[in-house]
Amino acid sequence: MRRRDLLWSAAALRADIRPNIIFILVDDLRFDELGCAGHPFIQSPHADRLAREGVSFSNAFATTPLCSPSRACFLTGSYAHSNGVTDNVARDALSHRLVTWPRLLHDSGYATAFLGKWHMGNDDSPRPGFDRWVSFRGQGECFNPALNVDGKQVSSTGYVTDILTDYAVAFIEQRRSRQTPFCVYLSHKAVHPNIVQNNDGSIDLSKSDDPQAFLAAGRHQNLYAGKTPPRRANYLAPPNGKPALQRALDGVAPLSARTATSDEAILNRARMLKAVDESLGSVLAALERNKQLDRTMVIFTSDHGYFYGEHCLGPERRLAYEEVIRIPLLVRYPDRFPPRVESRLVLSVDVAATALSAAGIRLPQSIHGRPLWARARRDAVLVEYFDDIVFPRIRNMGYSAIRTERWKYIHYHGLKDAHELYDLASDPFELKNRVAERGVPLARLRSRLNRLMAETGDPRTLGT
Repeated sequence: MRRRDLLWSAAALRADIRPNIIFILVDDLRFDELGCAGHPFIQSPHADRLAREGVSFSNAFATTPLCSPSRACFLTGSYAHSNGVTDNVARDALSHRLVTWPRLLHDSGYATAFLGKWHMGNDDSPRPGFDRWVSFRGQGECFNPALNVDGKQVSSTGYVTDILTDYAVAFIEQRRSRQTPFCVYLSHKAVHPNIVQNNDGSIDLSKSDDPQAFLAAGRHQNLYAGKTPPRRANYLAPPNGKPALQRALDGVAPLSARTATSDEAILNRARMLKAVDESLGSVLAALERNKQLDRTMVIFTSDHGYFYGEHCLGPERRLAYEEVIRIPLLVRYPDRFPPRVESRLVLSVDVAATALSAAGIRLPQSIHGRPLWARARRDAVLVEYFDDIVFPRIRNMGYSAIRTERWKYIHYHGLKDAHELYDLASDPFELKNRVAERGVPLARLRSRLNRLMAETGDPRTLGT
């Protein structure tokens, strides 16, 4: 951390002017699905307000584009290969042991609340470091979810996004007359489909992209009627030059227009998002009522993106293409983030470093991120994925990928001669794999990727 930042953090701690921190995590929200990101019809006035009054990071990335690992990376500030949550199977016991930034805030005097989807196993019991705990088993339900509230099973009635919002607002209101800072970690189920996860972590894949599984609040069911979702230039582009996606696999349909996400599913996701934006509006209004808005750092982001038929892909996620690894990241906190669009490469693991530094807490050595206000520019970022058993098309496709401002190289650890290289300056939609061409910086990118892996303690190497 820079000396100036250390002095600021120490002064904040002495004066007890540490900011409140509200972290809002959306499930599966793409980087381009907000009005402030240029979407032609999605209504997101409250997210747009964050972008207008704070920083919009236009090059933010999830370090592992999969639900459970991404959540562990956000919470710990460390890569999946370090924190141990590398897939979506039940990791209940491990997730109780994670040293999370809200837990460290709690230990330093913050009042803390976790509200929503934990999703590292099906265990919904309270994790260490939270004064208030409201969660549900696994994926949860969109309507009338069974909740675990501070260790007790509670029935609820209504739409899950609204229910979680009510708990968040109540927690903020309860802090009205208290001087100690607070932290709210609001982890939405939306915009994930309503799929029940089994005890072993498995799900029914036949429903993973069913338009009817994306359940919006009743008041939004007809929103965007007649609209046609925008499509990127790689929509329904055959995966030519992508050997990993062109494999013939038993029981797995080849990629085609039939495997792409439908317009109806996309619109239903947008309808679910409307309730999330209203939730953000309610949280901001509660902060304003209590004269806490400008002393609160509000962070709004997503665990990873989603495919809408790019390269003919649907619900697989997990892969290292832009539609999935890029995430929205909006931060409002006037003391540290003057309004702007910021193009620096930033990562999900930076959130922990940002929250702890703002609170004047020394960063643990295990943290791989850096504060989001750091001026130094990264020349590259590491994105990783590990084999799992959920989506057959993705088996044996664990990878390490490097993404610079211009280039992306994807190295598949379990597949031979399947690696990919894209020049994002001339090919932003990743249509032409240039890994076999002469004159591309393949050796330099491989060397830099190996260094990134070594710097973060990843025991894997790229080999020869």
